[in-house]
Amino acid sequence: MEEKDIKRMVGQYIRYWYLFLLGGMIGLGITYFYLRYYAVPQYHVYSTLLVKDDKSGQSVSNAEALSDLTMLKSARNIDNEIEVLRSESLMEKVVSELNLVANYYVEGKFVNREIYGRELPAKLLIDKLDSTAIGKSITLHLHPDNSFQLEDYDGTVTSHSFGQQIAKPYGLFTIIAASGGNTADRKVIVSFQDIHQVADHYNKAIAVQPVGKSASVLSLSLVDPIPEKAKDILDKLMEVYNDEAVVDKNLMATSTLKFLDERLKYITAELSGVEKGVEKYKSVNGLTDISTQASDYTAQASDYNKQLSEWGIQIDVLESIENYLKRTNGQYSMVPSTLGIKDETLLGLIGKFNELQLERERTLRTTQPSSLLVQNLNEQLANLRINILENLRNIKKGLQITSNNLRSTSGQFQSKIKRVPEMERQLLEINRQQSIKQNIYVYLLQKREETALTLAATASAARVIDHARGGGFPISPNKQTLYLMALLLGLGIPFAGVYISTLLNNKVQTQYDITKVVNAQIIGEIAHNKKGETLVVTKSNRTPIAEMFKLVRANLHFAALGKKNIVMMVTSSMSGEGKTFFSINLGASLALTGKRVVLLDLDLRDPKVATELNLPESLGITDYLVSSDVSIHDIVKPSEAVSDLFIVNSGPIPPNPIELIMSSKFSHLIQELKENFDYIIIDTPPVGQVADAFALRSFIDFTIYLVRYNYTYKAQLNIIKNICKENTLSKPMIVINDAKEANGNNYGYGYGYGYGKKYVKKKKALL
Repeated sequence: MEEKDIKRMVGQYIRYWYLFLLGGMIGLGITYFYLRYYAVPQYHVYSTLLVKDDKSGQSVSNAEALSDLTMLKSARNIDNEIEVLRSESLMEKVVSELNLVANYYVEGKFVNREIYGRELPAKLLIDKLDSTAIGKSITLHLHPDNSFQLEDYDGTVTSHSFGQQIAKPYGLFTIIAASGGNTADRKVIVSFQDIHQVADHYNKAIAVQPVGKSASVLSLSLVDPIPEKAKDILDKLMEVYNDEAVVDKNLMATSTLKFLDERLKYITAELSGVEKGVEKYKSVNGLTDISTQASDYTAQASDYNKQLSEWGIQIDVLESIENYLKRTNGQYSMVPSTLGIKDETLLGLIGKFNELQLERERTLRTTQPSSLLVQNLNEQLANLRINILENLRNIKKGLQITSNNLRSTSGQFQSKIKRVPEMERQLLEINRQQSIKQNIYVYLLQKREETALTLAATASAARVIDHARGGGFPISPNKQTLYLMALLLGLGIPFAGVYISTLLNNKVQTQYDITKVVNAQIIGEIAHNKKGETLVVTKSNRTPIAEMFKLVRANLHFAALGKKNIVMMVTSSMSGEGKTFFSINLGASLALTGKRVVLLDLDLRDPKVATELNLPESLGITDYLVSSDVSIHDIVKPSEAVSDLFIVNSGPIPPNPIELIMSSKFSHLIQELKENFDYIIIDTPPVGQVADAFALRSFIDFTIYLVRYNYTYKAQLNIIKNICKENTLSKPMIVINDAKEANGNNYGYGYGYGYGKKYVKKKKALL
């Protein structure tokens, strides 16, 4: 850029120095006013929380005796715990316990200031709040004599004393004086908020993230205008999170303990019956000891009996779990521990069942039982129950087969046992049943004690490393940054205004803007369509815009002297320049002369002809080109509005429009139409955006290029300039659309009939 150009530019801005001075002063003044009266400082508060898990060596319970109770182990995933901390149900409990549904404000000069904690002169203890109070406010006028006046949101004023329960249509609450608060002649505004909205706000405001990739320590942070409130929210959130985790674990242990108690009660009764049977048998038969001969025989079968006892224990446990599941069918309770069964598939199914049960219990705290989420969980639990029962039957069947094999192997000893006196043999059988029941009883009793120990030794799920702290200095707004931005904005607006004023004339305003760039014939102008009608050319319409279409028709007639079956294409630089509107009305104008005219909507990417003419959906060009079952007669439809005007819709939008246009079938379509119509008008997509129109050059006699006043950019005139220069389209001619008085034209503005007579005479002479 030359020096004189720089000086001219600088001088152009210096002339408006007063605008820059005024803009800077206004910007700084507004910023000062905003910071002084409207800006609310924001404070950053943070805390850290250690989530205990097996990987970090911080398990929820340290009882080593419970190592085989896999159902009671709790493996915690750090990502899952982050989602739990950010759950709405957890935050709603925090909001409820901190009573954050009521916000307190004192009046300021321009905006009210929120107060909290130690600043509160009085507090509301809400027992019940109706939904009609949400979003509304009440005003407390405090007096030094331990009384106050309550002004409802409808203007009603009542007098009360502190500690008195107040019943209103919108709620039931008690107002107490805050400890250490000064209530002397103060006015406090109390605004009621929806608990779900408050919880949702803080859920989004709280940031929860791990401090490291391999660490189970979480960093919680919150930005709020009141640092004391932010600290209370973070501390209460960690407290509620710990309580909820302990409740979840205790629920699992309690369910197992209940099951063990039921089984112990049943086994105790069975064991007592067997022991009484031994006592009665010995008493009746006078037995005191097992003979040496019986001991020798049974010693050889002891190993098999031991194995049979072990399998019997497992079968009994499996039957107990199976009976428990059948007995609790339709109820949602935890499945107890598998109690020594080693089958991994069964362990996995029961573990998944209890996880879903816990998830259902959590969901029911915030969701109705009829919700889709709860119903989905119910369906998954029912399916898992069926799978567990099937797995139990399969395992039990395998154990029974093994037991039967052991019994058959021990059959060889039965012949020896027959030599033992019948009474001793029967006594041994009774003792064996007693041993099995006793083993089951001891095992269940041991597991009950271990489960009870787990319930008693439950520890917290997390440990607070750092309680909420921070908030000593506001982090926003940044005064220096705001003042600098205000100054730059105050100077930038005048600068932008001066600069933009030099660039306002970036669109076509007059014919001269076109003729100085493009060496092409302008065959007419179309006035602004005030009414917004699609079809403006009819037999009875004598408006200026209709006459302008007739003038364009006359100019086209002279350009086409000696030619028949003319094919013309309508295009432009970009969408919105009126191609479809012009094509429809040009076709109507030609049809009024008695010529047969067909209009092809060849804008296969964004067809508009059918929409503008309110035509129903029908077969179109795309259907004809891609299907051999569609004929030309199927796609050519007569226009109901204008006789001798026919329409060919575009049809469905294809993925390859330009390939379809270049197909031989499209060439055949044009040839057939030329044999049946005098004029073929093709509405095409803009050449400034896609190249579809250039593929039609071999079929076209004339190209009508639409330029729209105050819409087409001057830079886009280079498109038609290059078309004329390189002859990429046949005989391009320009029509200017949307002419207004501002463009130096009188069409439609003061267009008297006197001028109209001249126009009509000229048109008749041309015709």
